[in-house]
Formats: sequence, structure tokens, C-alpha cells
Amino acid sequence: MAAPTDNSTSESSTNLSDLTGEWTDAGVIIDIGTGDGRFVYQSARRNPKKFYIGIDPNVRPLEKISEKIYRKPVKGGAPNVLFIQASVEELPAELDGVADELHVHFPWGSLLRAVATGDEAVLRNLRRVCAPGALLEVVLGLDPLPDQTEIQRLDLPALSLDFIDQVLTRKYAAAGFEITERRILPASEWPEFDTSWAKRLQQSEQRPITYVIARAV
Repeated sequence: MAAPTDNSTSESSTNLSDLTGEWTDAGVIIDIGTGDGRFVYQSARRNPKKFYIGIDPNVRPLEKISEKIYRKPVKGGAPNVLFIQASVEELPAELDGVADELHVHFPWGSLLRAVATGDEAVLRNLRRVCAPGALLEVVLGLDPLPDQTEIQRLDLPALSLDFIDQVLTRKYAAAGFEITERRILPASEWPEFDTSWAKRLQQSEQRPITYVIARAV
């Protein structure tokens, strides 16, 4: 699935490495479905003035990195990181309005279905933890052939730009997000992501990447 020549609702990002929690000099960044926590950990090490929160209902993949963050910074510690066990359906009320950036990278299962179909209840939960004007970034990496079983199980639509414009834009707006940019990139243009899951998905030479950037309004 190749990207069209004009596939953005606004000025396109100058570099897709911008999609790594580095839009602002400071603030709180929340990563939903954080997996093994590598994105949060590596980003926090690069940006010590920001506070990173990784959220996932499954904490087993976080065991090793959770121990690492409590070390001294010179030994790989990251005092500006917090990991929380929670599902996107039950985000803690203490997080209401705190996020300056919200990231959903390569979700799977119910989280994938929610952001790919525009589930209003889940999107409203995401909006609830955002400060006014916060940026939401959703990055998806679905390959229709190897992921066919999961796509059918979740009853996912084809993630075309038309679908984003005609369906997701309206649903995200109903939940309090204005989509400002969306693109579909071929596998050859994947940026680097500090997640083990992204590296696994990138092994497919045909897997496109779809991303949506929205602002909390």
C-alpha cells in the first residue's frame, strides 16, 4: 500500500523521527500499550526534562526494565519514568488532564480495534488523560496477509486515507480530537522505533505503516 503524493490534512512532519515523544521541551508523555517499555525508557533517557508514563495491562514484559529505571542515571537509571498496570478502558483518574503527548504505537487486540475503528468510549478515555492542546499519535503497522486472522477476528476495516478522512476524522472529533495529519508509508520508509514489537513487525518487507496525529480540543 503506497503513500499518495498528498496525504496530509496539514503540513507534513519534517521527519518521521518526530514521532517519538519529542514535540515539546518538557511535559508529561504517556505511552498506551507500552509493551516492554523500551520506547518510554529510551525516550526518557534522551529527554530528562520530560516525565514518561508507560501503561499496559500486562506487566510481565516490563519486569526487567522496571528494575533498570531505579538505578542511578549513570548506570542506566531513569527517574523520570513511571510504569502503571492498567487497561485503556480503565485508566486511573489520577491521570486526568496530565498528558502533553499521548502515544499509541503498534497496538494489538482490543486497543488496536479501538483506535482503528474509532471506538468512542476508548477515545474519550484517551482524551480524558490529555491536557488541552495535547498531541495524540497513533501508529499502526498492519499487513493484510500475515495479519489476516487478527484483522478478521477484530473485524477491522481497510485503513485507507479515505477511511481515515470519512470515518475516523468524525469519530475522533466526537471524542475530542482533531486529526491534523495522517499518512500511509510503504515498508521501505519505516522510521526507527524503540520498541521490540516494532522491530518484529518491520521484518515484513510488505508491511506499511499508518499514522494519525491529532490534537486534543
